[in-house]
Amino acid sequence: MTSSQAAPAAVKILIAGGFGVGKTTMVGAVSEVAPLRTEEYLTRASVGVDDLDGIDQKDTTTVALDFGRITVSPELVVYLFGTPGQERFWFMWNDLVNGALGGVVIADTRRLETSFASIDFFESRGIPFVVAINCFHGHNTRTAVEIRAALDLDPNVPLLIGDVRERPFGRDVLLALVDHLMALSAPEGQAAPEAEPVPAG
Repeated sequence: MTSSQAAPAAVKILIAGGFGVGKTTMVGAVSEVAPLRTEEYLTRASVGVDDLDGIDQKDTTTVALDFGRITVSPELVVYLFGTPGQERFWFMWNDLVNGALGGVVIADTRRLETSFASIDFFESRGIPFVVAINCFHGHNTRTAVEIRAALDLDPNVPLLIGDVRERPFGRDVLLALVDHLMALSAPEGQAAPEAEPVPAG
């Protein structure tokens, strides 16, 4: 097989965050294939268990994972695994993280505290990640500096603000993570090459 025929490198990325922050939405927005979803309707059994504060219109929940795929460049294909957000399903994160090179933490400025567990999860395992602030209907009451302080983010962790329903923003988030991964793996003093974006289609 010649170099021009070589199979693209595959990268596994976890999309994490609190309940109802937009993980399923982001996977669906950027995936070039129909995403696999494991959503179920919320029932009375979830009352008092799942915190619906600020997301009272939500009527479904991911009970296992979301899965999607996006071609970042001819040499790189990214497989996306969205994690369930409710605490009662967090045990699945330990299986989903196997083989993951990086992660995306989606956060909602109205409920930043729901993102702490995801950030702790990646930090405790030494997995590089970026933070995507999902501005629901353009709603964002905090600056990037305020968000970083509230989340106690390392200065080197990329932070992006936008709407995860929009495919271009989702791609920007993934490209930021790829750039972050390459920068961390580049020899000291040598800049990592930038990932080649895919034309919107």
